[in-house]
Amino acid sequence: MTVGEEPIKLGFVPQKDIVYNKLLPYADILDEESNDLLGKIKGNLGRAVQLREIWPGVLFWTRKLSTYMRLYGRKFSKEDHVLFIKLLYELITIDKLEISMMQGLARLLINLLKKRELLSREDLELPWKPLYELQDRILYSKTEHLGLNWFPNSVENVLKTLVRSCRPYFPESATQEMLEEWRPLLCPFDVTMQRAIGYFELFLPTTLPPELQHKGFKLWFDELISLWVAVQNLPSWEVHLVNLFARLANDNIGYIDWDPYIPKIFTRILRSLNLPVGTSQMLVPRYLTNAYDVVHVVLWVSALLGGPSKQAQAQLSGLFNSITSFFHPSNHGRWLMKLMKLLQRLPASVVRRLHRERYRKPTWLTPVPDSHKMTEADITAFVESMMQPVLLAMFSKTGSLDAAQALQNLALMRPELVIPPVLEKTYPAMETLTEPHQLTATLSCMIGVARSLVSGGQRFPEGPTHMLPLLMRALPGVDPNDFSKCMITFQFIATFATLVPLVDCSSAVHERSDLTEVAREMCSASAEFEDFVLQFMDRCFALIDSSTLEQTREETETEKMTHLESLVELGLSSTFSTILTQCSIDIFKVALEKVFNFATTNIFETRVAGRMVADMCRAASKCHPAQSLKLFVPHCCNAINQIAVSNEEELDKELLWNLQLLSEVTRVDGDKILPYSTQLVQILQLTLHLKCKQGYTLACNLLHHVLRSTALIYPTEYCSVPGGFQQPTQDYLPINDWGRPGDLWNLNIQWHVPRVEETSFVFYVLDLILQPELLRLQRYAQGERDMTRDDVLQSLSIVQHCLLGAGKHILEHSEDDTKSLFSIIKIISDLLHFRGSHKQEFDSRWKSFNLVKKSMENRLHGRKQHIRALLIDRVMLQHELRKLTVEGCEYRSIHQELMRDLLRLSTSTYSQVRSRAQSVLFTALGTYNFCCRDLIPRVLEFLEPDRSDVTQQQFKGALYCLLGNHSGVCLANLHDWDCITLTWPAIVRSGLSSAMSLEKPSIVRLFDDLADKVHRQYETIGIDFSECRAVAVQLQTSGVPLPQDPVPSDQEEAEGLRKQEEKNLDSYLPSLCLKTFFTRCSVWCRPWKFEHNAIGFMSLLLRDDHPLPSPAILFFVKSLNHDSLLVRKLAISAVAGIMKQLKRPHKKVPVSGLKEPAGMIAGDRPDNQWLQYNSSSLPRTQQDWEGCTFVEKTHWGYYSWPQKLMMYSPSEEQPKQELTREEMTEREQIIYDHFSDPVFINQLIEFLSLEDRKGKDKFSPRRFCLFKGLFRNFNDAFLPVLKPHMERLVADTHESKQRCVAEITSGLIRGSKHWSYGKVESLWELLCPLLRTALNNITVETYADWGTCIATACESRDPRKLHWLFEMLMESPVNGEGGSFVDACRLYVLQGGLAQQEWRVPELLHRLLQYLEPKLTQVYKNVRERIGSVLTYIFMIDVNLPYTQPTASPRIKEFTERVLLRLKPLTEGDEEIQNHVVEENEVGEQDERTQAIKLLKTVLKWLMASAGRSFSTAVPEQLQLLPLLFKIAPVENDDSYDELKRDAKTCLSLMSQGLLYTEQIPLVLLALQEIAGSSSWHARYTVLTYLQIMVFYNLFTFMSDQGAVNDVRALVIRLLEDEQLEVREMAATTLSGFLQCNFLSIEGPMQSHFEALCKTRLPKKRKRELGSVVDTIPSGDLVRRHAGVLGLSACILSSPYDVPTWMPQLLMNLSAHLNDTQPIEMTVKKTLSNFRRTHHDNWQEHKQQFTDDQLLVLTDLLVSPCYYA
Repeated sequence: MTVGEEPIKLGFVPQKDIVYNKLLPYADILDEESNDLLGKIKGNLGRAVQLREIWPGVLFWTRKLSTYMRLYGRKFSKEDHVLFIKLLYELITIDKLEISMMQGLARLLINLLKKRELLSREDLELPWKPLYELQDRILYSKTEHLGLNWFPNSVENVLKTLVRSCRPYFPESATQEMLEEWRPLLCPFDVTMQRAIGYFELFLPTTLPPELQHKGFKLWFDELISLWVAVQNLPSWEVHLVNLFARLANDNIGYIDWDPYIPKIFTRILRSLNLPVGTSQMLVPRYLTNAYDVVHVVLWVSALLGGPSKQAQAQLSGLFNSITSFFHPSNHGRWLMKLMKLLQRLPASVVRRLHRERYRKPTWLTPVPDSHKMTEADITAFVESMMQPVLLAMFSKTGSLDAAQALQNLALMRPELVIPPVLEKTYPAMETLTEPHQLTATLSCMIGVARSLVSGGQRFPEGPTHMLPLLMRALPGVDPNDFSKCMITFQFIATFATLVPLVDCSSAVHERSDLTEVAREMCSASAEFEDFVLQFMDRCFALIDSSTLEQTREETETEKMTHLESLVELGLSSTFSTILTQCSIDIFKVALEKVFNFATTNIFETRVAGRMVADMCRAASKCHPAQSLKLFVPHCCNAINQIAVSNEEELDKELLWNLQLLSEVTRVDGDKILPYSTQLVQILQLTLHLKCKQGYTLACNLLHHVLRSTALIYPTEYCSVPGGFQQPTQDYLPINDWGRPGDLWNLNIQWHVPRVEETSFVFYVLDLILQPELLRLQRYAQGERDMTRDDVLQSLSIVQHCLLGAGKHILEHSEDDTKSLFSIIKIISDLLHFRGSHKQEFDSRWKSFNLVKKSMENRLHGRKQHIRALLIDRVMLQHELRKLTVEGCEYRSIHQELMRDLLRLSTSTYSQVRSRAQSVLFTALGTYNFCCRDLIPRVLEFLEPDRSDVTQQQFKGALYCLLGNHSGVCLANLHDWDCITLTWPAIVRSGLSSAMSLEKPSIVRLFDDLADKVHRQYETIGIDFSECRAVAVQLQTSGVPLPQDPVPSDQEEAEGLRKQEEKNLDSYLPSLCLKTFFTRCSVWCRPWKFEHNAIGFMSLLLRDDHPLPSPAILFFVKSLNHDSLLVRKLAISAVAGIMKQLKRPHKKVPVSGLKEPAGMIAGDRPDNQWLQYNSSSLPRTQQDWEGCTFVEKTHWGYYSWPQKLMMYSPSEEQPKQELTREEMTEREQIIYDHFSDPVFINQLIEFLSLEDRKGKDKFSPRRFCLFKGLFRNFNDAFLPVLKPHMERLVADTHESKQRCVAEITSGLIRGSKHWSYGKVESLWELLCPLLRTALNNITVETYADWGTCIATACESRDPRKLHWLFEMLMESPVNGEGGSFVDACRLYVLQGGLAQQEWRVPELLHRLLQYLEPKLTQVYKNVRERIGSVLTYIFMIDVNLPYTQPTASPRIKEFTERVLLRLKPLTEGDEEIQNHVVEENEVGEQDERTQAIKLLKTVLKWLMASAGRSFSTAVPEQLQLLPLLFKIAPVENDDSYDELKRDAKTCLSLMSQGLLYTEQIPLVLLALQEIAGSSSWHARYTVLTYLQIMVFYNLFTFMSDQGAVNDVRALVIRLLEDEQLEVREMAATTLSGFLQCNFLSIEGPMQSHFEALCKTRLPKKRKRELGSVVDTIPSGDLVRRHAGVLGLSACILSSPYDVPTWMPQLLMNLSAHLNDTQPIEMTVKKTLSNFRRTHHDNWQEHKQQFTDDQLLVLTDLLVSPCYYA
């Protein structure tokens, strides 16, 4: 069909339909069929929306729409496409839509929006606000933690994908609106920062066309990138920023100048790989959890490549150079997975970009400008930079898969650079026998590059010549002893055979004169193909023989092959059939002969070997049925007829084998079978009634295959060139088709469509064989005829293979005949689901199709350039998909009967029968949408307590039916009120059933699972629906095909609306009252398990839009004092939820008179000063309190003001606070009565202050919510009753008592939000003394609870409201009363409160700092650590972020200056600093030095604490402390050091990993150079370890500044000549590391400098007396000479895995010093032994680099006796 005809026939231009449909043999009828379906969908979907029938109407028709898209693609007009999208968008954003519906619709909408290129921004515009509100309502739900809403886990991903799909269509004003909406949330100390940046990442549109970019990213780019550059310590939101930039870069290649940021980008990428570096490194845990996502990093990098500046490629090469050695297989660690992922994703991403620039059809999306497209040179540079790590990664410990995928993509771009090195590794690997791992790795990489190799092309014309040698050498891999080698070899051979026609065209060399040199070579080589095929067959026969040897098979009754054998069988048969498909007819004839002889001269057992041989024969007969059947069928039929069939249990092996062979050979094209039909039918009649089970099973297979091949539609050939290879070589050259893709429009598929004769033959066979069997069974079922069990089974299996069944009444007569029952279940399942292929089979074929497609596809050119066999396979899959989905999803009465039979089988006596029947039942429930409602009542009958005839097995069966399988429906939990009202009460009531026994653990477990599953899967079910009519009407009246049904009238609509509302409310409320009533009636006689289930189910019914009925509230409040802990816990949550339901709404008004600052300024400004805590203007009177504007949330006003800042309106407009009992509603009265009853409260407090699990209990947020709700809703009504309890508990130091009072206190403080001033004041008069007592009684167990209590109380509260609390906490935290522990705890509690207030309490922070500064010389370690942590929070607000004002809170700079003054005594002296302080509070004033040491300890604690928490590191301030730290830090790794030294070491390690800005580098280097001149060698040594880590973690920032590189080099070379041996050796190690990561390079001047040093003359040795130890200080000459040797040694050790050109000469120079004085001799020996260790593995390769003389010297050195000395 040409393209022009199509719109005429369809009536519209389809958006994008599935091309494969046009290739089906019945393609011409599809258009009418699809139009008919589309019309129905449009009409009914629109109608359902108008009638408000969300369930089942909208649900059913949207499912139909998604099926329609699976079958026909997007086969609808553009107008319809837009309408569908708009309708779904409005449905999804309905406010009260239940979650599961929302998810289903969202998935469909994502599918409709998937192909962005089909709809441009002109066609479609979607608002962003509704999506944001949906996200906010679900992901940041205010009620979910109270149990009022239940969301499934998958909802987050679905929502995010949905936003991503809608993003391109947001209006152009969206960016500005989003910035205004979310900018006010950008407060870096608050959790809202994460939320805001997360929203930016998700929502900001980046695909606007260039003329609109000023309304797009230009509004925010500078602001966000400067924020990213300024942040140093990897907070959790940085990842979102990186993802946003990656997306931006990718969508706007060429419109943004990234150059100034490139070194920073690559430095941070390198840091986030978390590679282990240096000699003493501690990882900051935060770096691991918040590391960048490799997928986005790759996207960003691939978008930066190209363009005029080439800077990105230079940095990328640098990145790979510096990490190459980590890819070596001998290195392993948790970082490896990340590196491999980077390696695998990057080439794929670059290929995708090239495809977009060069091959993709232009769409409405912005194209890449020519100036920034990747040039050929760019591609070459990229491939070259990646080759070395990829070749190393081939043999990685994680497997070679990542490397193979990388190679596949690299080979598409530059085959001539990629394939030769892989071949160099492959040939030797095929030769060796000792390293199988090497062989599997190289073969899997070869499979990746196969297509690029075979197709050659201009870039790599000699590629194809490697093919035959590779195939021939791969043959030995078919090895029965090594399973994995065998499988990879099969895959390798099959891959190459699919790509290349195996035709001998060597004659063409003589016949044609127009061949190139390479083509001639290929032609003459192709003569070996026949040889290859025959050798391969010999190998396979050997393999089969070796699996036959296990003779024991015959005797044992193992029906199945082992797993490995079945895999080998699969590999063998698919490879063999590929080879035969691709053979020329001459080679095929030889092969057929060979197989036939092998199969007919031997007799195989039918389980393993037999199956393999039969598979090979089947492959032959599939390729050329006529020739093959002519050989096989007569042979087998004769053999079977000759062995006179005796009806015994054990049959003759020969008979079985021939039967098996026959049954496999007949799986061919139906046409070709017809000539043999009479013979086949005769055999069937002979064999179907054999006694032996194996016999009649094989016969049934034969019947099955004959019927299938004559009755179904399928393609008959899969050759890689249409029409086969039969033409003569003069006019057709097969080698031109090597690796050629199939042409989608000229596939010429040969279909098998059943002809009339074939159909009549099928009916003839069925009449002949099926009718009598059905009669036998029917008579048996009516009891007229006796049959033995085996007979029944035999008949059933004959029936099953005819694919029709009639098994029903066996159950009544012989329930224990399980095998027949299995068969019956199978038959029912086929009747319900079988449409010519099974769902599981189809799914697995679809999977394997996708795998093969991936391994062979060409992502660079795209456009479906697959191999022809793959394309045919895809068309076949499309056909099967249609069969699976189109026919029969209507639920008819026959189905209803079958389902009931299944239910009977599911509750039968035998567990195996039950489980098989249940799995069929679940599949059926999934297929027929609404039959669940038909089944549920029948299942529940078994659970009725009044029935006495239910057995335990039936009871269990019924429970299992309710439970469902792990993926499918769970009957106990359908989203439908009618069903829930039936099932849940039944489950709870079943506790009284006679068949219920809690002694059986299996039943108890079942109930647990059921309850668990209901809790896990339950989601809040919707109750009311609202508008989206307009689009629905449009959908019903527009476009082609026009819907048939009329648009519903207004009355119908109103009616529909009313019904819907009635239906939901009716079923919701009565169900609850019923429930409560039942639970109350039968509480006295029900096992506890069911009480738990009952209260569990009821707590699921809490919702945020309908309050619970009063009886239920009464039930929950009473349960607060239930005996069972579990019930109490559930009740606490439930009552907290009920409090939320009963909360009265408070009115809000916007704050007036806010002044916006000019320009972008964040931080402490004059216009947000009124928000801050100021002790001179605190609201201390009723009047001030009412006149004060309280802003509760801490982030408002820090970055910018929101458009409307809301505050609560004055108290007279709020709901009345002081309610008397009469004014309350009935629900409130219940609660009021219970909580004002002292007896009830006594009991409650008693329970709450019990301990649950000793030592494991924590502050419970649920109880906090309960008390907060009580005090919020009822004011201080319950305080009088609770007060005595609180005073009693706080005096008791037991941890559970303290915890209970802490929970009540925090609830009180948060609940008093809207109390009047008088009440609040009296509340604090009560609380302050309580808290003082509590803090004095604090213990190790309870300090965390009190910390949580105060932090929770201060969270999101205006600090001015809590001034009593803060003033009390600030009184004197560190006063020494109660010992050091209490001091530390007081500070902890204070810190909890202040940290919640962030930037709004600068005055308190200043006061605290002033108070703490004199106390920094604390003696006690725990107080020191706590002060360190408090200091971190005090200075947290002093951040160095863009657009931010200097803070009003304390600043680090001033503090550091004051501290340094007090540390003077330590910095000036030169002697070793020892920690010689006696830990006691001595009365006398200690000297300054001791004080300074104590101070230093506290400062260290502060530095350590702030490393992981603050956003920016104060580098200049820390540098002033560096010299001091270097002095103290020890050199050896020894834990026995005192605290001071350990801390100093930790601090240095953390500081060296910090991220540096460009302007800070010179400062740091200056400080280091100064320390390197210090007199202590410890300090000089530590400089080197510090340098190693610092340079690697800031690699590209350093490298972009040449001066810094020179300074570092000079520093290291200077320390190489240090007088201290340890320092020299460390300098050599450092140098070698810098060379290895390509930070420095080995250039001439440096080398000659070392060689000059080596030549330093040494003074003559004086004779030593024997035995005396000479330990003189070495002369300067020796040091210099040693330095030279160390320098050479560093160069040699810097390339551990290869031998560069300069290496041999250096080794020679080094060996000259082998006999120098110690320490030189030692260094040389170590270097040589290391060289030997690292180069030993690949010595064969490496030795090519040396001349013969050098090799002699080397061999001598490495094995000489002095080596062992």
